[in-house]
Amino acid sequence: MANHWLDKSTYPFTSNYFDINGQRLHYIDEGQGETVMFVHGTPSWSFDYRNVIKKLKANFRCVAIDHIGFGLSNKPEYYDYSTRNHGKTLEKFVFEKNLDNITLVVHDFGGAIGLSFAIQHPEKIKRLVVLNSWLWSSKSDPDFIKLSKLLKSPLLPFLYRYLNFSPRFILPKSFGDRKISKQTLKQYTKPFANKTQRNGTLAFARSLLNDQDWFEELWNQRQAISNKPTLFVWGMKDPVIKPHYLAKFQSGFPNAQTIQLEASGHFPQEEQPEIVAKAIIEFLN
Repeated sequence: MANHWLDKSTYPFTSNYFDINGQRLHYIDEGQGETVMFVHGTPSWSFDYRNVIKKLKANFRCVAIDHIGFGLSNKPEYYDYSTRNHGKTLEKFVFEKNLDNITLVVHDFGGAIGLSFAIQHPEKIKRLVVLNSWLWSSKSDPDFIKLSKLLKSPLLPFLYRYLNFSPRFILPKSFGDRKISKQTLKQYTKPFANKTQRNGTLAFARSLLNDQDWFEELWNQRQAISNKPTLFVWGMKDPVIKPHYLAKFQSGFPNAQTIQLEASGHFPQEEQPEIVAKAIIEFLN
């Protein structure tokens, strides 16, 4: 697979592949020690954790997958891109790789994907790190009610497939004080080379409409993991997942500590990776 666009100087990791459902899932497995597993959201991939992994891999085994449809994984036009199916894929991956005592790092949709796995298999999980994410229904949230009108628009598939809307427009607008550079943004837009490869991002947009009841079910099952040592690292300038989401998480996870990043938006690991890495290392030690 020729990924001419890939900036190996900033993402200097060895590519590995895992076969699942007739597709190749790309992942990186760097360093040695206790396992820290990174689960990304949309429209990103393991790339957004790169600067955190560079710091952690000196003392930890860092495993980061790219969901099917994202990053360097296969992007079939027709596939079950549902959030739940990504969760099942993660489960198969963890069991086939015999990963245990995992510190699970989740962000955005990686929250529902990773934490649904953790709720089903709490014995596999040692600690949790949650960056701007959610785990409950947003049906009554005024911002979500506004957003859902857009999500129901017949234009949505066109925007996502033809304009690569999610990485080109939504992602850069979700940053805080430090805006994303054009060069770095390319690493998020280029994986989605053409319209047939953009159904993964579209499926996550649709999941926001269709999966709210499932998110609420996960919240109601959180007791399986709510006493695990947990670290919240939160970008307080996130225009989408606002600080009240953090407050709700804190209410349901009593064994947690929190780092609030006042200058960060939705992608703390991309915007302030030094602080995020330091916070995770201190938490792990």
